[in-house]
Amino acid sequence: MSMSKSILIIGGGSHIGQAIAQQCSIDGALVSVISRQSAPDHSAWFWYQDALQSEDSSQQCIEHALQQQPETIFICNGVLHDANAMPEKTIRQLDSEQLAQRLHSNVIIPAQYLRSLFGYLSRTPQVKVLVLSAKVGSITDNRLGGWYSYRISKAALNMLVKNVSLEVARLNPSACIVAVHPGTTDTPLSEPFQRNLPQGQLQTAEQTAQRLLQVRDALTPEHSGTLLNWDASVLPF
Repeated sequence: MSMSKSILIIGGGSHIGQAIAQQCSIDGALVSVISRQSAPDHSAWFWYQDALQSEDSSQQCIEHALQQQPETIFICNGVLHDANAMPEKTIRQLDSEQLAQRLHSNVIIPAQYLRSLFGYLSRTPQVKVLVLSAKVGSITDNRLGGWYSYRISKAALNMLVKNVSLEVARLNPSACIVAVHPGTTDTPLSEPFQRNLPQGQLQTAEQTAQRLLQVRDALTPEHSGTLLNWDASVLPF
């Protein structure tokens, strides 16, 4: 596996974000994390707490983190369910407040960070950005329906990544910005849906981190703007 000298993980308090950070630390990279959570006592990483996730606080965290000049940036923010609401099985369960919350977590927050990153992405040679998305956000691949708020928000996230990739490419053709489906990972996000998974489909956070870093290693500017599976194959929008 090749190594970035410096890596930034936004949403780095998540299980997958933490696993990526740990693996990159083992590989000897300089690790920076932006998270709503405070830094753990044992952390040797550059840690920037964005508890508010407001436009101003996110901008400030990005400005500090970019001082480490990351070559790879992961954006790991996202919510599938919480204590108040599970994914909808039918549109009759659709709640406008829940939809707004999912759009905020899964689209607006990543959009704020990408806006703050735009200048850096437009001038940094061969920079790579991997935004964690979901295969269920693919309109073409949707054959089951349901999960309205999550599917809608992830489809919007994929469009966000596509738009940003096109704009950055006009200024920096060497950049690569992609959305990535990380696969089903053993985290609190997937825990309620693990019961009937085929054997071998559920991965540990550590396994998912390794696979995502392998995707990172395989990226070229030609991939920019695509939705990729955990094995680097291209998924339909």
